[in-house]
Amino acid sequence: MTIETRNGSWGTRARGIGLAAVRGLALALVTLPGALLGLTLGLVSISLVPVGIGVFTTPWVLTGVRAFADWRRVLAAEWCGVRIPSAYRPIPQNAHVWTRTYVMLRDPATWRDLAWLQVDMTAGFVTALLSAVLVFYPLEGFAVAAGLWRPLAETGGYWYGFVRVSDQASALAAGALAVALLGLTPLAPRLLTVHFRLTRAVLGAGQGELAERVRVLTETRRDAVDTSAAELRRIERDLHDGAQARLVAMGMDLGTIEMLLDKDPAQAKRLLAQARQSSVDALTELRDLVRGIHPPVLAERGLGDAVRALALRLPVATEVTVELEGRPDAPVESAAYFAVSEVLTNAVKHSGADRIWIDLHQSEGMLRISVTDNGRGGALITAGSGLAGVERRLGTFDGVLAVGSPAGGPTMVTMEIPCA
Repeated sequence: MTIETRNGSWGTRARGIGLAAVRGLALALVTLPGALLGLTLGLVSISLVPVGIGVFTTPWVLTGVRAFADWRRVLAAEWCGVRIPSAYRPIPQNAHVWTRTYVMLRDPATWRDLAWLQVDMTAGFVTALLSAVLVFYPLEGFAVAAGLWRPLAETGGYWYGFVRVSDQASALAAGALAVALLGLTPLAPRLLTVHFRLTRAVLGAGQGELAERVRVLTETRRDAVDTSAAELRRIERDLHDGAQARLVAMGMDLGTIEMLLDKDPAQAKRLLAQARQSSVDALTELRDLVRGIHPPVLAERGLGDAVRALALRLPVATEVTVELEGRPDAPVESAAYFAVSEVLTNAVKHSGADRIWIDLHQSEGMLRISVTDNGRGGALITAGSGLAGVERRLGTFDGVLAVGSPAGGPTMVTMEIPCA
């Protein structure tokens, strides 16, 4: 049992070393030409921006460089478990080519990519190649000792490392050197890891990640302030145009009724009925306004029941699935509720759907909500749209919004918000 375990362990290590060597060789073959091509095209394209040509070529070239860097991020995670964060600034959808170029050149991640290409074609290439050389070079030494030295010696001599091979004795010395180098082969996986750690040191966000985080927090804070200000203006407008106007009219009616009580009782009764209806309408509008600020059902029964109440008021058949372990914080609940409300409103108004599915569940510290409809599709997150407002609302809590809406449908809107 012990012998089998040891044999299995050695076999696993040997496979790991061989796999690291093959990966290192493949990486070296791609690293040098890929980095050289990306750096050359990038620098030439950026240098041509002042004359106008680079404005059109730079977004394409830098997008290719980012794809090359993202591919390396994937390999680093899959091959060696090295996580390299990506912190590219978002580019506005359907942006003009000048805007795309301006945004990409202002992004610190762009210049990190170009600096990484220079490191990748030098130190990155060497570390990747070494992981292959440590495995394959000893094999060459064994082949030389086995007799390959003869055709090589006919060409005027051959150097294996620091050993000049010219006869069988020197060939055996080369074989002995190969045995010594064979002891270094376990370093191959470590060298491959060093390669990706070097990549992370240059390509990783580092301080840029902190700066990007500060930028995102600044934007979300500004959005939160703007949203709060807009909400206060909406409440003020609704009070002024709705309940306040009705209360003023009711007060005028009561004054008129007071004068007509003795002169025209019938007219006074009609005005009383009108004033009573005005009071009912004002109370209804006040309740709707309060519900729009913070629905009582949300405060009393939580997000799941509040969303179910939303679904009951929709003119479309709606199915709600709720799997929540507990209640999130009140601000998160409120943001999620109004985000779902906005998405449902968009679905009812624009999708033409006859069925909607809502799924709420909580796992791994994330509140995940998906709203799916069988409508016509084509929903986009564009400036000024309801979905853009939802994205800003969720961004205040580090939440994200994803929309999948191909032409012809269906549409799936997914929201994720960190929560305890």
